[in-house]
Amino acid sequence: MYRRTLTVFGALNYLIKLNIMKTQTSKLLITALTALTLFICTNVNAQSVPKSNWRFGVGVDGLLPVGNTANTLNFGLGLTPRLQYGLSDKVALTFTSGIYHFFPKTVTYPATGSFPGFTTKYKSDIIPVKVGAKFFMGSNFYFGAEFGAGFEVAEGGGSVHFIAAPSIGYATKRWDIGARYENLSGNGYSDGIIGLRVAYGFGL
Repeated sequence: MYRRTLTVFGALNYLIKLNIMKTQTSKLLITALTALTLFICTNVNAQSVPKSNWRFGVGVDGLLPVGNTANTLNFGLGLTPRLQYGLSDKVALTFTSGIYHFFPKTVTYPATGSFPGFTTKYKSDIIPVKVGAKFFMGSNFYFGAEFGAGFEVAEGGGSVHFIAAPSIGYATKRWDIGARYENLSGNGYSDGIIGLRVAYGFGL
């Protein structure tokens, strides 16, 4: 166990020496490796939600916009409480909400003709409200799907987006780590978010 932990942290030190941490992709990779270390050090191997049991967890999300949204927003962070119910030994229903906060990019529009041009930052937060299900493969690994709405909080008003999010993950009695692609559509466009969620939970 000790040797495995050293291997993971050795990988992190190697990434730091290569100066890759400055990229958004490496930040997500470092988060994933840190979460993996937690799981290696946790000797819990039981299924996360027994049948007919309720569970509550709070997650921290790393968010990477893709599509047109990536032109105006950098990475984001989320805080996502989740209520979960064991429908059977292999299926759990979920309800997730919280908030996504995105860090804006500085966007410059050049002057053309009579248009003077300007520089601005697009600030955006999203409040997701999602229902879904997790389907366990064996004791701990699962794939899931969520559907719902994302309420944008922005200057001058926000839009409501339809959310569809497939995911994969690994869960124990205490920890839940999942990766997902979250599609946001509405108002004539469709963009997405790549998300990594690390959560700690307990039975009710």
